[in-house]
Parts: sequence; structure tokens; C-alpha cells
Amino acid sequence: MSGPVAATWDPGAAGVLRLPSGRLVRGRALRRPLPAGPLPEFALYLLGRQPPRVDWEARWLHWPDFRLPADRAVIAEALQEAWSRAATQRVELACSGGRGRTGTALACLAVLDGVPADRAVAYVRAHYATGAVETPWQRTFVRRFDERPS
Repeated sequence: MSGPVAATWDPGAAGVLRLPSGRLVRGRALRRPLPAGPLPEFALYLLGRQPPRVDWEARWLHWPDFRLPADRAVIAEALQEAWSRAATQRVELACSGGRGRTGTALACLAVLDGVPADRAVAYVRAHYATGAVETPWQRTFVRRFDERPS
């Protein structure tokens, strides 16, 4: 690992993804209990409906299950913020099941961190969860994530 990246999560904890830069981000399923240990400092919740309030800074992105977010610019800006914050804060990304939407968002973070877009899904499946990024359109979203909107 190079540079001053803070070890904000326990790298061996369930759901923690280490990006190539060393940033640690936790993905999780909101339908499961909150894991033991430190709380997030910032979270992105990727759901079709607004999540319950939490005691940390959080942002809700409207993203229905098995679908894609309606506004690509909003998700890109939110993921850029999450990636930046992960350098010094405990950042969490979560959806109901912790696989499809969460895996897609984590793969986009991997792209922001330098993983080629055509390899980001494989990276997340190897380092987070084998079933991450569930649908063909989610995989396409990741492959096209680094393209500029027209």
C-alpha cells in the first residue's frame, strides 16, 4: 500500500473490500443486523425506498432492486464522494441484500480507484462476494461507468 491511507475498517471484517489504493470500504446487506465493531462515518444506501434514519451521515440513492439508478450523474457524484471519504473515514455501501446494487457500486468505486472498468466486476467478485453484481445491465453499467455522459 502506498500513500497515507487510513485503516478505517478492520480489513479482515466481513464485507470489507480493500481497493488497490488501500482504501477500505464496507459493503453489507441492510436486511441483516448491523455488524459488531465500529460504526460507519458515511454511508450510501442504494434502495428503492428511503431507508430508516441512522446515527451517522448517510445518503439515500433511489435505486430499485435488480435495476439501475435513474440518474447516472447523481450516482457518479455520490460514488466519487464515497471514494474520496474512504481515504480517511469508515464508508459503507449497502442495499437490501448486499450483492447486486452494493456490488455494482463497489465495482464503480474500484473503477474510480484505478481498476479497468472491464475488470472491476471480477475484482469485486474476487475480493468482496462471488455473487456481486447480479444482472447483465449492472455489469454493463460498471463497464460504462468511466465513460463521460453525453
